Amino acid sequence: MANFSKSNVPQFSVEVYQNEYLPEGGREVNGIITVTSTGGGTTGGVPLTGATASRLPGGAADAAVVIMVDCSGSMDYPPTKMRNARDATAAALDTLRDGTSFAVVAGTHVAKDVYPGNGQLAVADAQTKAQAKEALRRLSAGGGTAIGTWLRLADRLLGAADVEIRHGILLTDGRNEHEAPEDLRAALDACAGRFTCDARGVGTDWEVKEVTAIASALLGTADIVADPSGLAADFTQMMENAMGKEVADVALRLWTPVGVQIKFVKQVAPTVAELTDRRTEAGPRAGDYPTGSWGDESRDYHVCVQVPEAGIGQEMLAARVSLILPDPAGGAPRTLSQGLVRAVWTDDMVASTSINPQVAHYTGQAELAQVIQQGLDARKSGDFDGATAKLGRAVQLASASGNEDTAKLLSKVVDVVDAATGTVRLKAKVAEADEMTLETRSTKTVRVKK
Repeated sequence: MANFSKSNVPQFSVEVYQNEYLPEGGREVNGIITVTSTGGGTTGGVPLTGATASRLPGGAADAAVVIMVDCSGSMDYPPTKMRNARDATAAALDTLRDGTSFAVVAGTHVAKDVYPGNGQLAVADAQTKAQAKEALRRLSAGGGTAIGTWLRLADRLLGAADVEIRHGILLTDGRNEHEAPEDLRAALDACAGRFTCDARGVGTDWEVKEVTAIASALLGTADIVADPSGLAADFTQMMENAMGKEVADVALRLWTPVGVQIKFVKQVAPTVAELTDRRTEAGPRAGDYPTGSWGDESRDYHVCVQVPEAGIGQEMLAARVSLILPDPAGGAPRTLSQGLVRAVWTDDMVASTSINPQVAHYTGQAELAQVIQQGLDARKSGDFDGATAKLGRAVQLASASGNEDTAKLLSKVVDVVDAATGTVRLKAKVAEADEMTLETRSTKTVRVKK
């Protein structure tokens, strides 16, 4: 079993940002929860490289990675796409820390574990990496696309490993046309909570909502690699991030007093991710929300609850937020850190009407992600007035919050007349890669300016 001694578990801290003051009759309480993990064999914020990764303490023998490579027929158009995918996978293998368990899966309308084979995992060292690269050279394109079968094979391989960190990397260049949508959803439901998975779409013939749904369900990242020549750098970065994870299955536990209702729980940085419907009960008035694997990093969550009405001068605990780590041996879970969300009723109008800067910022960032999706959907359906209005609002929000990356992506889709007012014109011609990049990265946020 994984060792959860204090020496190799990152130290977690929880900070709560909120305006706890409510007017008479006020019932909605919002809090931004900043969770930070440091130490525990992580890198202190320094990016991993292949050379430094193998020297890091902890983690190496306590992780397993399965790389799923699309080998469907479309990967041969152009032929350089398959070659770039093989090269990218080889680069990811070079980044594996020695001692990590790993496998390579070739995905078509069926899934095949091409290395090491026989339903097993290899242990990374110079010899096994060289053997895996030799197996990659034999990969060729042909067949269809059934991503659910790839994920189920990855789950079987990872499930056989007695490790703490289980991670998948999935590459596809096409739509999931050779299985029913409900088959992919069933596979995601079966794999959720068992391993995390980063998903990448290469080129422009894949479906953004499919790839982002995979990453969302499996608590990983999603992105586009429009030019296949960029795959190696992207795969290397993904593997470096995976090698930086030190602890898995951390849950955000929300306890609320009698009479308090939870309106929503969502991650708001570094990306927007809805968690409300992913709650699992954890005792009286308590529920756990999954956060996946952690290394040396910081994330923000937005918690919104509804409290009972109370009189001026009264105060109450609206929610207690805890970071929980399960015991793999089945014992009591460990509380890593916690914070409190409060409610205080006041007749001071200035205090009760001021909006906490963090809450205001992330409310805007969540709206930004939403209006980009709505605007692009409207554009695809021919509702150009609706698209202009939504994407104009997106430009306004991106400008006000300092989200420069999203602002640049929006400028590829609309001509910005006035960012401050959100006045834009839809571009007559938009490159498919630019539209897909905006859609794929629409949930990426920026943190509050200090």
